[in-house]
Amino acid sequence: MQINHTRNGVIALCQDTPATLARDWFSVDYWRAKNAVVGSSKGRYTTWFVQAYAQAERPHWVLRHYWRGGLMEKISRDAYFYTGLSHTRAMAELALLDILYREGFSVPKPIAANIERHGLCYRADIIIERVAGAEDLVARLSKTQMSDSEWQRLGAKLAQFHRRGVYHADLNAKNILITATDFYLIDFDRGELRSPSKGWQQANLQRLLRSFNKEKSKCPALAFTEANWQLLLAGYNSALAD
Repeated sequence: MQINHTRNGVIALCQDTPATLARDWFSVDYWRAKNAVVGSSKGRYTTWFVQAYAQAERPHWVLRHYWRGGLMEKISRDAYFYTGLSHTRAMAELALLDILYREGFSVPKPIAANIERHGLCYRADIIIERVAGAEDLVARLSKTQMSDSEWQRLGAKLAQFHRRGVYHADLNAKNILITATDFYLIDFDRGELRSPSKGWQQANLQRLLRSFNKEKSKCPALAFTEANWQLLLAGYNSALAD
């Protein structure tokens, strides 16, 4: 990973990231001026999809700013206390993605992170590669069912991450993407590598189950049942035992 110093902080570049990447690239206005904004995803805040390359077949990038939530949002919307570069939200997430991507895990390819110091605080952004042809599980299940084998493969995929000690701080149905051939985990903010332990692994799964049930309460037609969950667990337990 290459670290470039800027006037107010640093830009961290992963392997194969263009060396010309600059601070402006972390602003959606930069991409709007180039007519390169191709979409967005709206949650609590907006994540932007941009076409970074002229070639249409090249993957799009995902641009995300780090925003606060909960009670701290009332104090500051996006400023975090700076305790060192490796402890910043963006650098920690980029570094974790870099490890997992190079090890062959189904995560988005990391591109770069921007950290800007402001006194004792910092603000940050991250750019990752968009997973082509993917949609999140809520979007998929609101339209159609997954097969029994897909539920089992999802469970096995989660077990693969857990066996490596990957803790996902916000494992929910919207942070799991499905393509024609695979499942991907996204949004590793506050994620980390831990020693594998049944305690946090089961808590992780329970968080995902609560997410499915929450989405089901909002959309009764969502194709999720207890039988689906049991298939997921069967795939998970089988893979974890191998």
